[in-house]
Amino acid sequence: MARVNPLPPGYQTVEIPAERLPEVIEVDHLAFASTPDPATEALVPNRLEIGRTMAVEGPDGSLAAVHGSHAFTLPVPGGEVPCSGLTWVGTRPDQRRRGLLTSMIQTHFERSIARHEPVSALFAAETAIYGRFGYGSAADDVRVKLPRGSALRDVPGAADLTVRLDTVDAERHGPVVERLHAAAGAGRPGWILRTTDPLRTRVIVDPPTWRKGAEALRIVTVHDAAGEPRAYALFSRTSDWDDAGPQGVVRVRESGAVDAAAAHRLWSFLLDLDLTVRVEAWLLPVDDVLLHLLVNPRVALPTVVDNLWVRVLDVPVALQARRWSAPIDLVLEVTDAQVPANARRWRVRSTEQAADGTWGSQVAPAAEEPDLRLDVRELSAAYLGGRSLEAFARAGLVEETRPGAARAAAAAFGWSLAPVCSWVF
Repeated sequence: MARVNPLPPGYQTVEIPAERLPEVIEVDHLAFASTPDPATEALVPNRLEIGRTMAVEGPDGSLAAVHGSHAFTLPVPGGEVPCSGLTWVGTRPDQRRRGLLTSMIQTHFERSIARHEPVSALFAAETAIYGRFGYGSAADDVRVKLPRGSALRDVPGAADLTVRLDTVDAERHGPVVERLHAAAGAGRPGWILRTTDPLRTRVIVDPPTWRKGAEALRIVTVHDAAGEPRAYALFSRTSDWDDAGPQGVVRVRESGAVDAAAAHRLWSFLLDLDLTVRVEAWLLPVDDVLLHLLVNPRVALPTVVDNLWVRVLDVPVALQARRWSAPIDLVLEVTDAQVPANARRWRVRSTEQAADGTWGSQVAPAAEEPDLRLDVRELSAAYLGGRSLEAFARAGLVEETRPGAARAAAAAFGWSLAPVCSWVF
């Protein structure tokens, strides 16, 4: 693909070797207004991957802007696809407004396509930025604040499970967390697994500067009669008092359960801790078991926040990697300002139906008149099954040229589980 936005004179794109990682970290601190803390950095492993960390070098040889990516496998409806997880995107404040971000995104696309990664994904620090590069908001998560003692509906078998509480130890608990995390998200689009030791360590490490007045990080696990773990939560409590008594808060960093009984037992424990008044949790799917079990859902004070942003880089490969909830035979006319190979008409046609009722597909260039006209941003937003192309058409973001095509597309693209990624990369 041709570069569409050359860098200013004297600037160049460079791949970062290990010895220049401190320079990348310095740019990151400047871009995100954070202060280096040696004690924290000694405990928290750097998650940047050599060979996937890039920068724009200024005329004086210093780094003006940086970005990196992770080699992920992205769960998609009924399947999975290689995914380039964009991260650490930052520009020095004194180097802004020079086209450096546009150039870095182009570099990221070129390198991802060359590595045969047909999809990219990210968490957006600023949501207004990435749409213009074809990323679509493809998933939401829910953050909740639950009063202590919030009642849950009964679940058979929950009372037979036991809980164990411990202070987190990365060596002992890390493998358990990763195994349960994978099991809890099985079959859910967007549920990316942590692929490197630094990523796995970061979720369970507990530097004092991260505690913000709370206790050391704890872990609670739920076990069946044979002692096998079925659920977990990483959490910490604050100790606070006023004239009315204890006002502690339970902050849940991450949680997961393999079934409803385990989820019921887990949250029953967290919602009944002494000296606390509230449980706060984040990055839950919008259809999480907990939200269905609450007798009074209003007490959760749910806040819905954008989660994964997705960018399709290779339309036929990406679409054929997923399954479909209904038969589909549509011609999509896709526009794509950054990846010209995507910008054409594509016919998406159902193939076999599997035993689970979902459909495969073939995707090929088409000469027929389109049923829908859409930008790659809306296609990417709908890719994980959590956004409706009919809703986009009603909003004027998708053009329906054949009556009923948007509804048919929404039915096929939609999925039975809401997409989410349970951790921020």
